Amino acid sequence: MLNAAETIAQIATPAEIPAPESFAARAGRAAAVAAEFAEAVDRDARFPQEAIDALKQECLLGMMVPAALGGEQATTGDVVDVCYALGRACSSTGMIFAMHQVKAACVVDHGMDSSWHRDFMARMVRDQLLLASSTTEGKGGGNVRASEAPVEHADGRIVLVRDASVISYGAQADAVVTTARRNAQADASDQVLLVLEKKNYVLEKTGGWDTLGMRGTCSAGFSLKAVAGPAQIMPVTYGVIHSQSMVPSAHLMWSATWAGIAAGAVERARKFMRKAQRGGALPPGVPHFVEAQANLRALRALIAAMLTRYEASAGDEKALGAIDFQTAINLLKVDASELAVKTVMNAMRATGLSGYRNDGDVSIGRSLRDVLSSPIMINNDRILSSLTTSTILSGVPDTVRD
Repeated sequence: MLNAAETIAQIATPAEIPAPESFAARAGRAAAVAAEFAEAVDRDARFPQEAIDALKQECLLGMMVPAALGGEQATTGDVVDVCYALGRACSSTGMIFAMHQVKAACVVDHGMDSSWHRDFMARMVRDQLLLASSTTEGKGGGNVRASEAPVEHADGRIVLVRDASVISYGAQADAVVTTARRNAQADASDQVLLVLEKKNYVLEKTGGWDTLGMRGTCSAGFSLKAVAGPAQIMPVTYGVIHSQSMVPSAHLMWSATWAGIAAGAVERARKFMRKAQRGGALPPGVPHFVEAQANLRALRALIAAMLTRYEASAGDEKALGAIDFQTAINLLKVDASELAVKTVMNAMRATGLSGYRNDGDVSIGRSLRDVLSSPIMINNDRILSSLTTSTILSGVPDTVRD
């Protein structure tokens, strides 16, 4: 009989991962493919299949999986860098990759004590599985800390019927990671997280996705009906996963994608400025270009500081659960999204009509439309309202260093 280590060795297939080559080089090749098709993805509101295929070819979807399971044990920082590179190339591809890695982080951080989830992680690497997220539901909308649909148990299986108001790229995903009420008697906030493979569920489309930006994420509404094994429920309650992994990963990875979008817009504004300079006179939008560069630097620094703090606290439940950290990681999402919008708008004003046009090589319209999704993706007003309640209850520290 094989022991656990031997079983893992048989499941893992590290030989399928490219020879030691930097994540940056592999992400750069995938980003080049994403950039080539970005215009068509936006115009046709279609899934960026070519870019996702490139990410799979580069074996980047399973990059966070531990080495013992065949992965590369990438850090959150490694993923953040890839999100930034992809965001510069194609907003939808960057956001899809970010949302996938948020779910991967939840499974990696909290699934190692479950044989089913270890096996799933190994298959994430071997088969380059794309994970979708289902946390918004019915009347609850963006309140991810409350679930309506309960997990039902019948004949040794679990059954879940869920009205998912949004499942980004749900029709294209290989698996869905979803929240649910623990059981029919549980409170809405007593949640579990389930990993459902494509063979476990049926999706029935209930809403479309005709939006201003981020059109390629294909974030339609679905009715999800699933039958799976009890072992597919994560061994840790969702409340713990939410505070320690999902929120920090989401806000860091989303912010990096928005920063990438902003960086792409600033680069196009720089191209415009260089052309104008060769013509003999700088345009009147120079102050806006300077401000765009300054805002982009501030945005990158904001993300880098929060990333350093998060990685330094990895595994420290007390530090990650502290009100101060939770406030900071939530404010990162608010501040980064607002600053990203401001940066892209600065770039637009720097380029004037040339950036406003859709048919030029310095067009910024798509970047602006895409980045405008950032303040309303888990609405900033909802976050600030929630933080107001928690900070009122927490009071004021007694000393400067508290």
